[in-house]
Amino acid sequence: MSVLVGLGISGWLLCAGIAQAADLGARLAKLAPDADPHVISMAVSAVHCAEKHGQPDADRLAVIDYSKPSTKRRLWVFKLSKPQLLFKEWVAHGSATGGNKATHFSNKPGSHASSLGLFRTLASYHGRHGLSLRLKGLEPGINDNAYKRAIVIHSAKYATPAFIHRVGRMGRSWGCPAVRPAIIEPLVNSLKDGQYVFAYYPKPSWIKHSEYLHCSAS
Repeated sequence: MSVLVGLGISGWLLCAGIAQAADLGARLAKLAPDADPHVISMAVSAVHCAEKHGQPDADRLAVIDYSKPSTKRRLWVFKLSKPQLLFKEWVAHGSATGGNKATHFSNKPGSHASSLGLFRTLASYHGRHGLSLRLKGLEPGINDNAYKRAIVIHSAKYATPAFIHRVGRMGRSWGCPAVRPAIIEPLVNSLKDGQYVFAYYPKPSWIKHSEYLHCSAS
């Protein structure tokens, strides 16, 4: 009996999905050579898991690697069908998350810290920071307070190369992934209404327990 026959039809479909996710992760990593391919692979696997368990399909994925300092471009936005790199950008983290380098993450309201994990995007809106994009955290205890905390993608003058050149690091938000004003409109338009955002940092407790990084077959 072959391995695939032994797995049964559902097992075969699961393996096929995992293989497709691995292939997509490798293709995206080639499009973003400055990104950590392991982080890209984790992001794609998390999306695959979410869709396998009922989240609607999406065609955009934003990956934030908070293990990189704020002076580096650490936000990538990909198109998933016919893979394409749409953006490679700077992104700010929360004031309680660290200075130039991120060290602390939280899901607590009022913490002013960034959150990790997988998010879905909601609608765009105009608020105190201008055009912004609401986020819904999908991971209980990790980022599921994002909407309540008003964690959104917005623009800020402190999220620019000019600010980095002047201060030596990017400015900090109250937990939001803030980007430079010049790209906020095309960035939000590419990510609004049900796309994915994956925020990474090598935090052992999250990596060990995240449902989206250890996807069950059920």
